[in-house]
Amino acid sequence: MTDPRIDPNDPALQPLAINTQPLKGKKALITGIANQNSIAYGAARALRAFGAEIAMTYLNDKTREFTQQLADALEVDPDLYLPHDINNDAQTAAVFAAIRKKWGQLDTMLHAMAFAPRAALQGAVLDVTRADFQTTMTVSAHSLIVLAHEAVPLMTAGGSIFTLTYFGGDKVVPNYGIMGPAKSCLEGLVRYLAAELGPKNISVNAISPGPVMTRAASGIAHFDDLMTLARDKAPQHTLVTPDEIGVSMAMLACPSMRKVTGEILYIDGGFNIIAG
Repeated sequence: MTDPRIDPNDPALQPLAINTQPLKGKKALITGIANQNSIAYGAARALRAFGAEIAMTYLNDKTREFTQQLADALEVDPDLYLPHDINNDAQTAAVFAAIRKKWGQLDTMLHAMAFAPRAALQGAVLDVTRADFQTTMTVSAHSLIVLAHEAVPLMTAGGSIFTLTYFGGDKVVPNYGIMGPAKSCLEGLVRYLAAELGPKNISVNAISPGPVMTRAASGIAHFDDLMTLARDKAPQHTLVTPDEIGVSMAMLACPSMRKVTGEILYIDGGFNIIAG
């Protein structure tokens, strides 16, 4: 019979109930921060508050203008604040080489990148060209495979991999264009990677937030209408914030939460449960 007394040193209880920094000593790679409004930045802030050390990438010199101060706020080691275009294999290799050299391990990774050419995003799916389809799927879906392939060898003690999806990957959302099918593909990859990496004690999950006004969202036509709909329809009648999304993800990054894997986790105030 299980001893009913609570042992404060029980590792299963420490991550959230007792330990104020359940990720202390853990190492996390965050991609996709464009500015202070990015969901990825909310995730990085939460992981840092939970005690994790952060490595961070930026897309190019233009985004560095907006992210350098964020890296400073997160106390990112300068050697782990690195340029990264997912289409540049040398940069991908350099990011993980730097992590291997500085840390020798990785515990958590957030894949937060998506892109579709404007014509494909704002036009009809029926009219998407082969080139635009390939670009969209390469950056928005296959990139998860690329990052996971590099991250897994560093997750020697297990780990957690996250990506960002959206309701439009499951249901048709007006003006979401080819990004909807791309998110559907991404969600399928989450399930297959979770199945393959489970034996290594690595969880893989997709976070599906409600609409957040980020730089990426600004490219979606009538996005304000989506935000109004989400606020009106969701049971809580509020929009989710990057920090709220980040805290939820940080909780799932705790080692005791790794049994949650292969899931599409909605953080949207209940928007997804309402029909119509």
